[in-house]
Amino acid sequence: MISISEATTKDLKTIQEIAYKTWPQTYGAILSKEQIDYMLELFYSEHALLENLIQKGHRFLLVHQDEFCLGFASYSHNYLAQNLTRLHKIYLLPEAQGKGAGKLLIDTIENLARENNSVAVSLNVNKFNNALSFYKKIGFEIVSEEDIELKHGYKMEDYRMEKKL
Repeated sequence: MISISEATTKDLKTIQEIAYKTWPQTYGAILSKEQIDYMLELFYSEHALLENLIQKGHRFLLVHQDEFCLGFASYSHNYLAQNLTRLHKIYLLPEAQGKGAGKLLIDTIENLARENNSVAVSLNVNKFNNALSFYKKIGFEIVSEEDIELKHGYKMEDYRMEKKL
């Protein structure tokens, strides 16, 4: 049985482990190993996760099958002081993909967004990420393109997507 629970600071190691297992497969054909390593440290160090969880108000959800954690997502309401819920991160272990766990995470966040009176859920996805077709299939639409400059000449080439609620 697949279930969802809210993550706490005790779950940060699990979130890090999943990120470090999924990123090379997700981005290995898109980004250099050096950029992947840099971004994993930037986004998934203990400091970065604590800052997101405690200071920025991101909420993390874990998806489990029995006692095994398949993946996670993070979100926040009132994104950019607008009536939007933002899906910041969603990653599933490669062996968990295609089993409905990602859809369950997104459905859960959409329901929480409705409870918060959000008008849409927004996210960013790399333009070359295979997940783009998944997001389109479940009702997200591209609303803009965003190239985000990082240190060391790295950049994130993203689509911003939204799903109206």
